[in-house]
Amino acid sequence: MNAIVVGSGPGGATVAKELSGKGIDVTLIEKGPKIAEKAAFKCYANVGSVVNILRTICLGGTTTVSAGNGVRALEKELSVFGIDLSSEFEAAEKELGVKPLPDSHFGEATKRIMAAAEKLGFVVNKMPKFIDPAKCKRCSKCASGCPNDAKWSAAEFVTEAEKNGAQIITEMPVDEILVKNGEVAGVRCGSKILSADVVVLSAGALETPQLLKRLGLPTTPSMFVDTFTTIGGVLDGIQQNKEIVMNAVIQFNEFVLYPHFSNHLLKRMEERGLNVSPDDILGLMVKIKDEAVGEVNETVEKGITNRDAVLLSEGASVAGAILAEAGADPSTFVATPLRGAHPGGTARIGAAVDKNMATEVNGLYVADASVLPATPGAPPILTIVALAKYVSTIILARN
Repeated sequence: MNAIVVGSGPGGATVAKELSGKGIDVTLIEKGPKIAEKAAFKCYANVGSVVNILRTICLGGTTTVSAGNGVRALEKELSVFGIDLSSEFEAAEKELGVKPLPDSHFGEATKRIMAAAEKLGFVVNKMPKFIDPAKCKRCSKCASGCPNDAKWSAAEFVTEAEKNGAQIITEMPVDEILVKNGEVAGVRCGSKILSADVVVLSAGALETPQLLKRLGLPTTPSMFVDTFTTIGGVLDGIQQNKEIVMNAVIQFNEFVLYPHFSNHLLKRMEERGLNVSPDDILGLMVKIKDEAVGEVNETVEKGITNRDAVLLSEGASVAGAILAEAGADPSTFVATPLRGAHPGGTARIGAAVDKNMATEVNGLYVADASVLPATPGAPPILTIVALAKYVSTIILARN
């Protein structure tokens, strides 16, 4: 059996590693370039909409600019479909080295936010991270691409797959999935045809549904992105901009708060006429479980519902109270534009794929955030890796 994997994010890289590690002939095709991780910021390919969607297109995908958060998400929602990822989560956590960072890696801003939230009666936990504290220089550049290779990214699994004998092709978009007599036959990239017995789509929640639509296969006509905004205010000399981002979590039912500095806060303050240094801003991200609205066609549209607006307002109110308790000046509070970094649900389990992540075409699978059955309201990377391990086991059983 030979397999083609389309995309090298957490899903595709995991499938390529798992299959090649069992002797399967694997070709991984990535639309973007191979880069040094510290240069990942050059590969941002954000999508403008009411809610701006953040992503990168490069080997390793958006994991290269993630905050390194390793949380289990959607276990209950997946169990509805008879999917138990317990063993896959355990394996993924071990491989990625998921655990909270030591106290030495918590800056003053994060400590102040944690103490203020606890004083107000909220439950605060350290964020599990796939960051090696021995390599981490606490430089705050996670979202630009780690310059010290301290953070796991899917590119590491791609390297493992290549060592296993997988062929890695970069800078080559896949234009079409080829089907013959109801079975997958390979892919077309421009004028180039690559044959395969199995094809796994892991091109991301914006690209994967486009490829499925071209085959006339069902997709999900909506999308969630875990819409977020960051609330911030002035606290002289706090230097949150020089800390590890999102190192703690304050969890609520429909939204979550994370310590978070954003340059957008500085821009908003400048627009208000505030002369502020980046060193003087304290921020909290408000991330909601947004409703699945919007469309992924030739263009991508993503907005918010009335419910989303209410949740963002509630979260911002709580964030403001915590920031004020931590010492930030309420008269300086601003909010960033709405963004989303976790597009998903565009080819959902139970609609576009079955519980095995298989499509209606024999041998064609999906292993990325497209299949997620509900908005996670949390970083989904670990869940996608676990799902990809699950899919890999199913594919190996075909051999």
